[in-house]
Amino acid sequence: MGAAYLLPRVVGLGKATELLYTGDFISAQEAERIGLYNRVVPGAQLKEATQELAERLAQGPAFALAKTKELLDREAHMSLEAALECEAQAQAICMQHPDYREAYEAFVAKRTPKFN
Repeated sequence: MGAAYLLPRVVGLGKATELLYTGDFISAQEAERIGLYNRVVPGAQLKEATQELAERLAQGPAFALAKTKELLDREAHMSLEAALECEAQAQAICMQHPDYREAYEAFVAKRTPKFN
């Protein structure tokens, strides 16, 4: 399952060691606190919260979000120096995309950007 590889990268070595050694169950609130979950909502609000997040992401700059996803995947296996160079290149690429101009113009005009 990769638990010994993945869990320390998410919650830290100490907490991962404790969880893997003990097999203890933890509450949703504890899982959120240690970074295992991003957010916890009551079950009755799950659909609404999920829809809101999906809509927010869908309204964002798709190109930059895709580039961010790519960097998160790639940089997990890079040195800091290589990651900084990779991000500098990605920023230069993103600044040439039409979404960058829209974000800039929206910021200057103090309005919400409208990405395609």
